[in-house]
Amino acid sequence: MNNYLIPVFITFFAFAIPQKTEAQFLNRLQRHVENKVEREVERRAERRADKAIDDNLDKVEDAIDGKSNEKEDSKSNSSSDKNKKTPNNNEVDADAPHQPNVVWSKFDFVPGDTVIFEDIPSTDEENGEFPSRWDLISGNAEIANVDGDNVIMFLQGGNIVPYLKNSNKDYLPEIFTIEFDVYFKAEGPYRYWLYFYDKKNQKRINGGYLEIYVNGLEMGSSNQRYPGREKMNWNTNHEGRWRHISVAFTKGKLKAYMDDTRLINIPHFEGNPTGITIKAENNPEKYLKNIRIAKGGVKYYDRVLSEGKIIVNGIRFDINKATLKAESMGPINKIYQLMQKQPDLNFSVEGHTDSDGNDANNLKLSKARGKSVMEKLISMGISKDRLKYNGYGESKPIDNNSTPEGKANNRRVEFVKF
Repeated sequence: MNNYLIPVFITFFAFAIPQKTEAQFLNRLQRHVENKVEREVERRAERRADKAIDDNLDKVEDAIDGKSNEKEDSKSNSSSDKNKKTPNNNEVDADAPHQPNVVWSKFDFVPGDTVIFEDIPSTDEENGEFPSRWDLISGNAEIANVDGDNVIMFLQGGNIVPYLKNSNKDYLPEIFTIEFDVYFKAEGPYRYWLYFYDKKNQKRINGGYLEIYVNGLEMGSSNQRYPGREKMNWNTNHEGRWRHISVAFTKGKLKAYMDDTRLINIPHFEGNPTGITIKAENNPEKYLKNIRIAKGGVKYYDRVLSEGKIIVNGIRFDINKATLKAESMGPINKIYQLMQKQPDLNFSVEGHTDSDGNDANNLKLSKARGKSVMEKLISMGISKDRLKYNGYGESKPIDNNSTPEGKANNRRVEFVKF
């Protein structure tokens, strides 16, 4: 509220109260409005200061990661790029569907090494039933099939938590990652929330929650929009689409990503995450799928030195295909950077599957997936004589195949030093 509005409010209320209490009321009203204006000014100043701090921290971190040079290179090449003839070059849709080989090439999120909870949901889930791997706090949620995939459909809002043994205890380690996909219809409003504790079984923690919009993320004073979607109205006027959400937590430091870009960077998270709760806006037909919680591990190079190989379960493929999913580029970029820094390091890229399906088909599929990853690294600039590929199907499990988490750990790509 601007200061010039204060006299207007005071004059209005002067005619609405008895004369004998008018002076006292007007004095109290004026003090109340002035205090409210002062508090609002302070809040806005704090939000601007927090945003400036976040921006500066991002710049410092990008400089540490070597990304500042990448940005300068992209600027120097922008003038020549403008002259290239591309379809609708002057009318590029900033919210167009992502192309995995291009848009996600700088995605630096790397999932944790060991899956501790996963729900796709599977094809075994019955349509219309409550999702078996979850518990309900409020609203409702049911299994639905969308474009051939089973998903969790929120009804009347929906507030759910993983259904786990001892869920009242802290089941998130010091280093963990969370991933999931949420759908936004073309009409809104649509929002999702991720809380970092189990709202049904655990005590509330400090630190806030992640609020997810079609065009960005919010957490506390951090309010970041995805590049190119800043002017998009989160309520309406957006294309119906899935958004991939990723969160990385490392001993108090929290980063949150939408699709291929980091939007939230909190260096000191207030409180200790103990679990998760996912909530949807109180409107019908909101969809959730591909939920995964994983614990982190040792850096890639340290694994090569100690074990002679790197086990990666963050490289994902389309079902029963060797086509790389977009989110696979995070781990692949890390392998690429490692091979760039260590020119004497050569890898055999080896695919592995879980036990679902036919043995022979799994063997063939695992080889094709190993080849696909190898070819991606070669296309990025790694010499072909430093790479080879193989696949072992389901013959070398590292976990049991009786649980979704065990199967997720067995579906992996290994980079074996040679």
